[in-house]
Formats: sequence, C-alpha cells, structure tokens
Amino acid sequence: MDLDLRKLRYFAALAEHRHFGRAAEQLYIAQPVLSRQIRALEQELGCVLLVRTTRSVQLTPAGEQLQEEARAVFATVDCAVRRVHEVDRGVERLVIAFAPGLHVSEAMRVFTAAHPEVEIELLRLHWWEQDAPLRDGRADVGYLRGQFDDTGLRTVRLGSEPRVACLPVTHALARRRSLRLADLDGEAVLDAHTRRTSSLEEKFELVAAGHGIALVPRSVAQSYSRPDLVFRTVTDAQPAELCLAVAADRRERRVLDFVALAERTLGAE
Repeated sequence: MDLDLRKLRYFAALAEHRHFGRAAEQLYIAQPVLSRQIRALEQELGCVLLVRTTRSVQLTPAGEQLQEEARAVFATVDCAVRRVHEVDRGVERLVIAFAPGLHVSEAMRVFTAAHPEVEIELLRLHWWEQDAPLRDGRADVGYLRGQFDDTGLRTVRLGSEPRVACLPVTHALARRRSLRLADLDGEAVLDAHTRRTSSLEEKFELVAAGHGIALVPRSVAQSYSRPDLVFRTVTDAQPAELCLAVAADRRERRVLDFVALAERTLGAE
C-alpha cells in the first residue's frame, strides 16, 4: 500500500490540534474536505485513528502511533528535500547533533580547518530522542551519551563521565562532599520512570522546589549551575558512556572525516 503524504499531513495537523476546525484552518482547506480525507486514510489503513466527539478529537492507540510515525516520516522527507537542494546549489553541509552538556566546539574547529568548504549546523538533542535524528536524516553525526538503541548505527566510544546527584541547597545531604547510592535510599529520584519531564530546566526546577532529587552526568551539572542547587558526585553510580554515532550506511567523506577527527579530539578530553 502506498501511503498518501498529503493525507498524512492532514492527519498530523488534526492530531496536533485535536480539533477539525482549527486543523482545517491551518491547512487552508474546508472542514468537510478534511473530514473526508481522514476517513479515507482510516479506510486505506484499515484501522480507526480517531474518536470523534462534538467538541474535540481523541486519538486511538493506533492514531497515537501514527502521529509518532508521521513526525519521523516528515522529518525524513524534509531532510531529503534539503539535501537535494544543497546538491543542486553545490553546498556541502554537516549536521552535528549533541546531547545537553556535551561540547563539540573543539572538534568543529579541527574539522573546519581541514574542510573549510563544509558548512556546519548544530542540533541540540532532547534526552528522549538521542538516536532518532540520525535515523530520520536530521543529523549526520551524533555526540551522545548511552544508553540508546544503537541498531543500525555505528558507534565510537569516547570514554565516560561520572554521575552526580542534584539536590536543593537546603537538603541535608548537600553538606556532604560526595555520596553513595545507599545515601539516596528513600529519596524521590526524578527519572523517566517516576516523573517524565520535557527538559533539564524543568527537572531542575522541580528539584529546587523540593519535589525530589536527580542523577545527572557531571557535564550537565557543570552547564546548569545555579545557586539554589548543589551537585555531589555519587561515587558508586554507573558512569555515563560517551560516544560518537552515525548511521551505519553513511559513507560520505565529510561524515567519515568528522568522526575520525572528533574521535581524536573529543576522546582526548
């Protein structure tokens, strides 16, 4: 079955707004047209995507899955179109994705000195999508922390960094110079299992407000220093692994050269 990208874009707009009228307005089409296209998409897929009410639209589990798939599809399509235009204009570009707290500037300087003709673009990653941009084409190379799904990726280990506990400055453990995991027994640790947050800034706000503590890599702590929080090394916590990652089928010279140069530069830090 060939998936109609136009119908998929209609569905993505509806999934975002959860309202036929607002989605139709964004798409510059009439609401009845949008309704017919969504019904046609459901028929083509053979499953119900929406639960319609008089006031709103709710996604079924299949609809939620399609919304996630649509984001990846459109990211891939947009990146493919961009690369076609770049080739047409004779532009060489390298998109480097990096996890919060990690610094790739030294590797960029070394690479640019060797390849001044290549334009570099940076993509700051969210914690929940480390490997996704490498798969959908938004990024060529990633400077990442484990753990993530490395299926279909080639990874180069660069080292590791300790994890530290983020605590309110008023916390009883804040007076200690270092901690062990046993010291944190009974503490509410904010992680993906206990309380999902959309950003590190949100997580640190919750910690500062006394809603729990957090375990983060040391480089994150160094990048988000603030007076109402303290960071203490947890001596027996599993360290965070650092690596470069690239899709296994990427063979462009600029990509391979950056990985080789970054391995020598970042691995020496």
